[in-house]
Amino acid sequence: MKTVVKLFIVTIAILFTSCEDVIDVEVQQGPERLVIEASIDWEKGTPGNEQTIRLRKSTPFFDTNTNTAVTGATVDITNTNTQEQFVFTDQNDGTYTTDSFVPVLGQSYSLRIAHDGEIYTATETMTSVADITNVFQDREDGFDEELLEVHLVFTDPVDEENNYLFKFQRRGDLLPELEVAEDEFVNGNEIDWWYELEDDDEDGENQGPFAPGDTVDIEFFGISRQYYDYIKILISQIGGVGLFESTPVAVRGNCINETNPDNYPFGYFRLTEVVRTSYTFTEE
Repeated sequence: MKTVVKLFIVTIAILFTSCEDVIDVEVQQGPERLVIEASIDWEKGTPGNEQTIRLRKSTPFFDTNTNTAVTGATVDITNTNTQEQFVFTDQNDGTYTTDSFVPVLGQSYSLRIAHDGEIYTATETMTSVADITNVFQDREDGFDEELLEVHLVFTDPVDEENNYLFKFQRRGDLLPELEVAEDEFVNGNEIDWWYELEDDDEDGENQGPFAPGDTVDIEFFGISRQYYDYIKILISQIGGVGLFESTPVAVRGNCINETNPDNYPFGYFRLTEVVRTSYTFTEE
């Protein structure tokens, strides 16, 4: 009887295998676009003169081509208050660099990129960030009282509209995690912002919850309201996808194509002040 059952199972398996058809699903692809990664970040306590802008071409969602660097472009930033211009030099690998940038808080800057016969522009304001006053660990405020969380303490400036971006990445994890905050209901108060890693990790992006000995790198940015609105939507869209890859809905940044508006770019031109720190968890 066991032999008959085995033969029956094998026969069914062969029938199902022979009935399989390969179905090619046509995925709609948008036009190739310029991707602008123009994050001018001024770390507190540094001159902020060394800055890098990255240009590349967008790729279809399932495309594995990694050679998307854009070279041969002309890139510069101008302080619109003083008219001082900063030219970024092509490094022939998709990056454009300068060592002469002068960041000034509260002043407006304009970005100009000339590439392939078209002109791309954007304008933003250099935005300040509060000082971090304390970093510590705890288990009380997270979603799971058994898990460790890191706390970042700062005081929001009074009588200002402030928006913040947090970037957390445990050393050894594949991707960082981004979070945003606004001070609409906490203006002028001391803020305790905590971050906890979940116990499960279905995507394989991290190694589970924090444990003693883990070190998390933290970046704390002051951002404009426009960038806050942009990055909040983008965070909700990307999931485990790279920041400027294909998303369910194309997210438009503040960069525009002056020559051909329909051929708009992806990415954003931001100018932020940033505080960077790290924390190593200990035994409690």
